[in-house]
Amino acid sequence: MSQQNEKAMLADAEPTLSPEEIEAMIKEFDSESNFRDVAGPIAVLVTVTSVVLSLFHLYTAGFGLLNEVMHRTVHLAFVMGLVFLVFPRKRAAPTPAMWRTSIVFAAFYLFLIFDLFEQLPAAASTYIFSAGMVALAALTLPINGKGAKPGQIALRDWLFAALGAGFSAYLAVFFKDIFIVNVGDPRPQEYMMGLIAIVMTLEATRRTMGPTLAYIGAFCILYAMFGPYMPGILAHRGYGIDRIINHLFVGTEGIYGVAVGVVATYVFHFVLFGILAQMSGLGQLFIDLATIIAGRHSGGSAKVSVVSSGFFGMISGSPIANTVTTGAFTIPLMKRMGFSGRFAGAVEASASCGGQVTPPIMGASAFVMTEMLGVPYNEIILIAIIPAAFHYLAILLMVHLESKRLGLAGMSADKIPQLAQVLKRSWHLLVPLGVMVALLLMQYTPFLAAFWGILLTIGFSYIPLVAHKLGNRDMDLETVLTPRRLVIGFEDGAKFALAIGAACACVGFLLGVTTLTGLGFKFSAAVVQLAYDLAAVVTALDFTGLLSEKSIALFFGLFFVAIACILMGAGIPTTPTYIILASIAAPALTEFDVPLIATHFFVFYFGVLADVTPPVALAAYAAAGLSRADPMRTGTTAFRLSMGKALVPFMFIYAPSLLFVDFSPLEFVLALTSGILAILALSAAYIGFWKRELVLFEKVLLTLGGLVLISNNLIAIAIGTVVVLGILARAKAPSRTEAA
Repeated sequence: MSQQNEKAMLADAEPTLSPEEIEAMIKEFDSESNFRDVAGPIAVLVTVTSVVLSLFHLYTAGFGLLNEVMHRTVHLAFVMGLVFLVFPRKRAAPTPAMWRTSIVFAAFYLFLIFDLFEQLPAAASTYIFSAGMVALAALTLPINGKGAKPGQIALRDWLFAALGAGFSAYLAVFFKDIFIVNVGDPRPQEYMMGLIAIVMTLEATRRTMGPTLAYIGAFCILYAMFGPYMPGILAHRGYGIDRIINHLFVGTEGIYGVAVGVVATYVFHFVLFGILAQMSGLGQLFIDLATIIAGRHSGGSAKVSVVSSGFFGMISGSPIANTVTTGAFTIPLMKRMGFSGRFAGAVEASASCGGQVTPPIMGASAFVMTEMLGVPYNEIILIAIIPAAFHYLAILLMVHLESKRLGLAGMSADKIPQLAQVLKRSWHLLVPLGVMVALLLMQYTPFLAAFWGILLTIGFSYIPLVAHKLGNRDMDLETVLTPRRLVIGFEDGAKFALAIGAACACVGFLLGVTTLTGLGFKFSAAVVQLAYDLAAVVTALDFTGLLSEKSIALFFGLFFVAIACILMGAGIPTTPTYIILASIAAPALTEFDVPLIATHFFVFYFGVLADVTPPVALAAYAAAGLSRADPMRTGTTAFRLSMGKALVPFMFIYAPSLLFVDFSPLEFVLALTSGILAILALSAAYIGFWKRELVLFEKVLLTLGGLVLISNNLIAIAIGTVVVLGILARAKAPSRTEAA
């Protein structure tokens, strides 16, 4: 392709927002990226600490992890210390809502302080500690709302950073005394540090994720304390604050549980790999390849958005960052081709959220799943292929039908890059990703695969420099990971892992309380009982006798868990949502003889769906900012475009063979065929087009037929197939006479 054509393509793809505006938008919608702007010695301190954290993880990934507790405490010491230096308060001037939330948490801290004070021995250290904690609780209030000057950090944040790093550093420094010499018999200072850990974890979570997850963490502690006063099945014996602190702080049942362990062992490395891969030009390569694959077809720009977001999502764990990064280029292209701003934003948001369920990386939740289920990660990758394909099939079908309805053509040939030139320019970027995926499939540990992926990304980024010296001027020298750019990459990799680290520490409260009180079993029992009660009512009204009580109860159980996932995900990122629901809700589905891996994938998928589910559809709202469309309407459209992701979990619950679980070739083929037909029917019904505009009763029948097709009942599948194929056959394109 000529340089003139390349320039023309880049001009058409030029974002409507400046890089600074794009960065500001990511900060606005993605709390995990809302980093503080610092300068001078403070910036140097943050950079050095972040780089050290990245190097620590890179070294341990390649040369061996520390023992379980030590590795997690070192990781969390850096994370908690950096959180209060990197993340500012959400607003310079405190709002009434911020005051109300802060007062609630300060009161909660005072309650814990008073309760622990009564448990500790009467000594001067107890009084001094209690007084200091009261002062700390007061400092959590948004007093002096204007905060520090730009580029500076308030004194309270320095204190919070020291305490945040200190409670984990304490366990690392006194590891032998705590876990070997005095194991099972904590000293007063362990209880004191444990209370500091609870307060700092909740404050770090509030700062990085907002108050929702912190409220859940606080509620879990109160639930453990006030068990005897809980209603009905939720009641338990109750535990004192000393027992709770010992359970959550000392050991691997609470703060340092599986959630933090996964972040420290797997997630951090893949976040770092994703950052370095993007800096080396892999993101642009994905866009080029997506344009080659889908650009020439009807509505090509929208299909490019879907394919490129799927590629990009494989190495990005953030749907919002994915939406804004790729959407800055694809959304303006879609609008220029004739799509509405609402539809363009919805396509980008829906496709970007699919990245978290797309192998090989799939975001942090997949790594948590391997730990919770004990399933090798290479099996998780294979299991995820069919569900992810269904999700993107649904989006592509709806984009195609909308393009046909609007009569849109594909991108012109001069704006589609040539594959040979793209590979000649960027072939080296595929090597690290290919090696990493190969190592994962060969059952090497994920962190070792990430280690080689990172090293190869750094090494192969120098290929353009070598090529230029050999006379090849096509490669981009700006993608070389020079020492200066490498420092930036290591710093950004650490920063982007901070929020998920703090959130998973808070999720440890729920995991710890669940094991302490049996909360998961209680919640599961309540869901199962309610599902069977409703099923009894439905079967009593069934005059056909075709419905069984167990099948109806399963449907209600799935419905309740799905709603819980969506509601939980409305204020919490995907990974904490998955961990919480997998701990307390997924066990309910096992009561219906659903395979365990299927229950976890069900929770996982609906947790991801929350990013495009109004009223808190953050990915869709970010896309609406780029497309200049109404956020709520964009969110509603994105949810409909993601209906494949909403249907797929029901499909593999009814037909586990889609996940290669209890595999039956006949069941697999039947479920695959009926699933594709269901997605086709629902796509046509939503767009309202199949060779011609569909009328209302056709859309209704296609919707009902499509929903029936996800069943595992042969009679229902047969009826749904007849209805769908009948309507699609009826919806023939108008003849020339009719068109005239």
